[in-house]
Amino acid sequence: MHNLPFAQPGQFYRGNLHTHCTESDGDYPVEEVVRRYREKGYDFLALSDHFLECYDYPVTDTRSFRSDNFTTLIAAELHAGNLLNDEVWHLLAVGLPLDFAPKKEHEGIVALAGRAFAAGAFIGIVHPAWYGLAPEDARILPFAHAVEVYNHGAQMANDRGDGWGLCDVLLNRGSRLHAFATDDAHHMAHDAFGGWIFAKAERLEPQLILQSLKSGAFYSSQGPQIENITIEGDVVSVECSPASTVIISGRGSRSDKVFGTKLRSARLPLGRFVQGHFRITVVDAQGRKAWSNPVWLS
Repeated sequence: MHNLPFAQPGQFYRGNLHTHCTESDGDYPVEEVVRRYREKGYDFLALSDHFLECYDYPVTDTRSFRSDNFTTLIAAELHAGNLLNDEVWHLLAVGLPLDFAPKKEHEGIVALAGRAFAAGAFIGIVHPAWYGLAPEDARILPFAHAVEVYNHGAQMANDRGDGWGLCDVLLNRGSRLHAFATDDAHHMAHDAFGGWIFAKAERLEPQLILQSLKSGAFYSSQGPQIENITIEGDVVSVECSPASTVIISGRGSRSDKVFGTKLRSARLPLGRFVQGHFRITVVDAQGRKAWSNPVWLS
């Protein structure tokens, strides 16, 4: 009935969907970036280099780094045309074919992203606060799967890493979008290992992870873990790693919360959310957060 991943078969795999290497403007070659994520305990990684003519339109091939306990997804960060504020569009496409064709002359972001979508990619609206992407911009992409609701690189660079403001506005207008956290690392220093997702899949295989992304079978984190979310009548039950706050929020200002010390579970009333959606936020003692995807109840 609901798009909650916790009771689905398989296990959660930790991964980062948005990071750069020397194929575009990252500081380190692909093998070094992969090595660092593997050593940090990640299960999968998408290298999303900037799909621009100045870098010869890279779709970085990471297949040789796949193993039984680590895999990669083929990705790129797409650019074409401008936002309403004249900033150049940035859009994440994960699950691209390696032969994805370069941008065509006069091809706008809708056409370019539409080609990526048609090729089977997961389409993510990235770092909206970082460069002022507005709801009116996002609405031209009805096929987008998700909004990047935390970008660690943007948070460190200009204190604009949060994307929930845009995502919530779009959800309030009826869009059914997922929400994901990333690093967007370029330097592998201050901008790395600060935001990721846990994707639920039966096996650690690129196509299964990609299916999980598209269906919303994942949650996002800066550190805390969400172990389970269940709906029992008019109550949402949450189980998590030790937390100081568990929050339910939905349309407009609708919200409720439980405060405590080292909370491992919380029960939250569902009554105000039954005609729309809700999402869960878990906050630990250090202020780090984990977020569920929006859950639709109607």
